[in-house]
This record gives sequence, structure tokens and C-alpha cells, in this order.
Amino acid sequence: MEPNTSPSAPLRIPPAPPAEAAAFFAARLTHQADVSDVHAALESGRPGFVLVDSRATSAWRRARVPGALNLPTAEIPERAGNLIDRDTVVITYCWGPGCDGATRAALAFAQLGYRVKEMIGGIEYWTREGLPTEDDAGVVSRRPADPLTAPPHGPIGCAC
Repeated sequence: MEPNTSPSAPLRIPPAPPAEAAAFFAARLTHQADVSDVHAALESGRPGFVLVDSRATSAWRRARVPGALNLPTAEIPERAGNLIDRDTVVITYCWGPGCDGATRAALAFAQLGYRVKEMIGGIEYWTREGLPTEDDAGVVSRRPADPLTAPPHGPIGCAC
């Protein structure tokens, strides 16, 4: 019996050369931010961006990131210029990783000339990490962090 010499499934397509990989990962970080970093920036009081929730207003009223601006994706072209200065960086979010709403919202902002990033994970991972949400009545709540997405003890964040 001959030994199996074929590459494992993850290596059937070989990894990119280091310079190509570096460019790819730098590009991802140029276009995306994670919920933990967005939270830390908001908590600092000087985030340097406006956080935009691109979900329908009815969803935003039930739970949102405190301080986020609700601007549903379909309304961005007509309303963004009146709400957000074009020199302001925008970070968009929507439901979660199974939804491309934040991506579509980021595209709409970019097409209008804004510098923009997408908060990966959306409101789903924001709440799964135990970060605060607020509702239309101003009630701020925190759920326990999901131990599969956030450390069970200590500050939120993976220290990466």
C-alpha cells in the first residue's frame, strides 16, 4: 500500500506567496473592523468615525449599538450627505456575518465618496461578545458573552 502523498484539503490550492498574502490581509484590514475594536474606540470617546446601522428602522428600534446612527441602506444615497460630513470615516454594520447588508451599505457610502469600513460580525457578534445594546426606550442592556466568541472572564476582546 502506497502512502498518501496528496496534499491535505486546505493545501490542495497552495497558499499565496508571502508578499501576495500580506497585500490581501492588509486590504482586508483596510476595509473591515471587528466589534471589539469598534467598541474600544467608541468607549474612548474619540472614535474618529460614525457608526451606521444599516438595518431597517424597526430592527434598530429594538436593539442597536449605543450611539449608532440608523440609516437603512436604501436611504443612504439620498440622506447621507445631510447627516454625515464627507470627511468623516463611516463604519457600517447590519445583522451579522450571514447578511451582506453592511457590505451593501459600505459600497453605497464609498460610491458617494466617503471613506468607509464594515464592522464584521454585525449586531449579532456585538451581542454575542456581551457588549451593550440599547433600545428605543433608552434601555441599555448587556447579555452574557458567548464563551465561544469572547473570553468568559476579564475584559471583552481577544488581545490580538
